[in-house]
Amino acid sequence: MTRPGLLAAAVLAVLPAIAVAGELELLMFEQPGCIYCAAWTAEVAPEYPLTAEGKAAPLRRLQLRDPLPEGLELVAPPVFTPTFVLVEDGAETGRIEGYPGEDFFWPMLALLIGKAERN
Repeated sequence: MTRPGLLAAAVLAVLPAIAVAGELELLMFEQPGCIYCAAWTAEVAPEYPLTAEGKAAPLRRLQLRDPLPEGLELVAPPVFTPTFVLVEDGAETGRIEGYPGEDFFWPMLALLIGKAERN
């Protein structure tokens, strides 16, 4: 299923302001054998870099048990996979724990991006 056009329009409306804000990045913490990670990879990953969200917050995949890359500041270490952490200039601004399905993922991500824009 595709996300509603209204959500896409809302995200597109905030993108100019986001471009002025710090650099956004979406971190995806995953681990081998995670069926929800595989579902996200099949349902969302192919289109993610083509979307307004993907352009505003490029994806970086990280392994759950690996050390955190230098320069990242998270509120807390991720516990579940997948965990999606939106960071601005390397500092966490919000997260989605788990993958609730494509229909819920997009609106949740739009809210995180909107929140980052307002700060």
